[in-house]
Amino acid sequence: MKNLINIGIPSKGRLRKDVLNIFKKKKLKLISERRELIGSVKNKSNIKILYLHAREIIERLGDGSLDLGFSGFDLLKESEINTQKKINVVKKYEFGKANLVVAIPDPWIDVQTIADLEEIAFEFRDKKKKRVRVATKYPNLTREFLFSKGVTQFRLVSSLGATEAYPFTGSAELITDITSTGETLKANNLRVLKDGQILKSQACIFTSKKNLKKKGLKNLIRLLSK
Repeated sequence: MKNLINIGIPSKGRLRKDVLNIFKKKKLKLISERRELIGSVKNKSNIKILYLHAREIIERLGDGSLDLGFSGFDLLKESEINTQKKINVVKKYEFGKANLVVAIPDPWIDVQTIADLEEIAFEFRDKKKKRVRVATKYPNLTREFLFSKGVTQFRLVSSLGATEAYPFTGSAELITDITSTGETLKANNLRVLKDGQILKSQACIFTSKKNLKKKGLKNLIRLLSK
């Protein structure tokens, strides 16, 4: 169907719940099909819902296989520049608020700021002959931020699970992670550097620039972002 509007909704977590509420408030009844991977909207045969990982929603808005999608601002900013150029931020919501931060182990008493971190990084290199390891799910944003602050002697470790556990298990010295309350960091004996905020994030509704001419899309955007 040529004018089928594809909407991406996060398949799990807090974000999914909040997004589903938007549809409820707008009296759009969602019908789930095929093990909750695909859905539709009651009485609107031109809309298809795809339940995807929040990161995948950004990728698919970028390649135009989604017309509209809900995800986090952090994930847009983490994606490749080429992908970002193909996506519009329609609206930032008041939910899904979190900050991407640099967090270090509590016992590092001498390290309070990024400048202190830079010193430690050089010490590591000179004395231990290795680079400070930073565990993260946000390599692009982390690299860009640390370089912009003059920190160059580090190595990124790709985090696949609970990033905050990496220093505890000896897999990294410090981390960058998304946090809303900071409780998980505290529980793992980590604290945020005083000037360690990389990015403020929140849930957004995005559109693919490529498909804006699709019939009915503008009206739907208006309805969902009101």
